[in-house]
Amino acid sequence: MTSRLFRYMKNDLITGNIQQIRFYRRGKPPHLAKTLKQRLEELNYKDPEISFKVDIGFKSHRFSRGKLTEDYSEYVKKVRSNPEMEKKARRKELLIDLDQMRKDWWISTAPSQIKTIADHYGVYDDLFGDAYFHPVLPLDIKYDFGDEEKIATVHRGNILLPSETSNPPTITYDAEPDTLWTLLLTTPDGNFSDRKFEYCHWFIGNIPGNDVKKGDVILQFFDLVSRNWETKEFYRKYQDVITPAGLAFYQATWDQSVQDFYHNELDMKAPMFEYDFPKPYIRPQEWFPKAQPFNLYMDKYRDPKKINQEFLMKKMKTVHPFKESPPPLRYPNAQPLPKDMPSWLKLETKKERQGFGRVNDIK
Repeated sequence: MTSRLFRYMKNDLITGNIQQIRFYRRGKPPHLAKTLKQRLEELNYKDPEISFKVDIGFKSHRFSRGKLTEDYSEYVKKVRSNPEMEKKARRKELLIDLDQMRKDWWISTAPSQIKTIADHYGVYDDLFGDAYFHPVLPLDIKYDFGDEEKIATVHRGNILLPSETSNPPTITYDAEPDTLWTLLLTTPDGNFSDRKFEYCHWFIGNIPGNDVKKGDVILQFFDLVSRNWETKEFYRKYQDVITPAGLAFYQATWDQSVQDFYHNELDMKAPMFEYDFPKPYIRPQEWFPKAQPFNLYMDKYRDPKKINQEFLMKKMKTVHPFKESPPPLRYPNAQPLPKDMPSWLKLETKKERQGFGRVNDIK
């Protein structure tokens, strides 16, 4: 009798999508909660008396903001009072001297901007630890890789291919002839035998002025013997007689020449690098989780190897050593499913038939 009355009453009920409204604020109110910036500063806090950076380089040019503003105002007045420059600008004949612009950049904001870029890539942390310097010496580094129309140039973090950097580069810089210089080409994060060391690819010392060819080659370019290196320990040993002055770096990506070099020259397999991502946070399991898919929720707390084994066994059931695998359904959504099948299993079966989700891992 009760079930019959319920069926009668159910037909009179108003059906529709009922949206739940939250009448409370989750978390602390805005005047008490911390901003993202405050939380990051708290997480990344370092004691300034213990962890601080030391400048080990030459002093860079410093300009006062008032002097720069004054020079800029005078330059604008000079340009506006020049009728010839206005005519050239209207006729699109006004050319910018890029060489002069680069010189002005180097004597003004280049050292500070390059230091900011190097900090972003973690160059100083990997090479010098708690030390840094302002690159005040412009370095012009070019790789000739046999192309008549192209040449690979090293800037500040640009991407180059190993095939473009397989030969020693041509390095030019301005220096007095009575000074001695050192050139170092190193990889801070590519050592796959000992992570605390770098790989030194090229080392030339006692270079008179800017004549690189007259320097003492301590380590040949891409020498494969005794390449483990520590820039920090090298500087710590000779810090009284050397001062870092210039910096240029690039990022190398993989190409076919790497595999050919390992297979043909070294007669070994190419190394593989993997990044261990931090495990995602999974909240503690609940007895009665709300609005959670049954199968996906339970898989969060299972061993991934067990799940992969189930998918592999499911795939092996359809594989025969002497017969072809059954063809996929032509109209997967038109195939009926058992009426007593659970809803989560129906959804999982539809995804498998259409090739959605984790089923692609075993194909």
